Amino acid sequence: MGHGGNVIDELMTDHREVEQIFGRIEGLASGDRVRKVYAEQATMELVRHSVAEEEYLYPAVREHVAGGDAMADKEIEDHSTAEQIMKDLEGCEAGDPEFDRLIGMLMSDVRSHIADEEQNLFPKLRAACSAETLDELGDKVRQAKKMAPTRPHPSAPDKPPANKLLAPGAGLVDRVRDALTGRGKES
Repeated sequence: MGHGGNVIDELMTDHREVEQIFGRIEGLASGDRVRKVYAEQATMELVRHSVAEEEYLYPAVREHVAGGDAMADKEIEDHSTAEQIMKDLEGCEAGDPEFDRLIGMLMSDVRSHIADEEQNLFPKLRAACSAETLDELGDKVRQAKKMAPTRPHPSAPDKPPANKLLAPGAGLVDRVRDALTGRGKES
């Protein structure tokens, strides 16, 4: 989280990091308790990433890209689906048969979303925006990820201005809970 560069480079690096976590999950046997730790790590990264995209990337897509409203709406809908899966995953231990089904759905949905962003949205945004605008968006996304929640909140607003107002408070509470419980850390 917080890699530097323009918004597209920043978000693509996040995509690679999540894919690495997914690979670790896939490399472990069903029921291995460490799969739950990796699922928590993936959730933490995905929630921060999604919140930052919803706060800054998608408004920029709406503003600068032809047909951007429809593109942004589709991406936000993808986030909503993934967030509900992550919320359902919170209640499952690695040995629960539902865990395997849910983590499989999450990986499939997120991989499809990443492919769509990287093949369609990012090239259109790059063509529509100046390098300076993309750099400024990168800075804003990095800042947003630092304050963003780390747990799924499916009923939270996903569009400005409400999401920008509520995310930092939820993020603070989530980070305190994570620190107290050791969530996402191997024991």
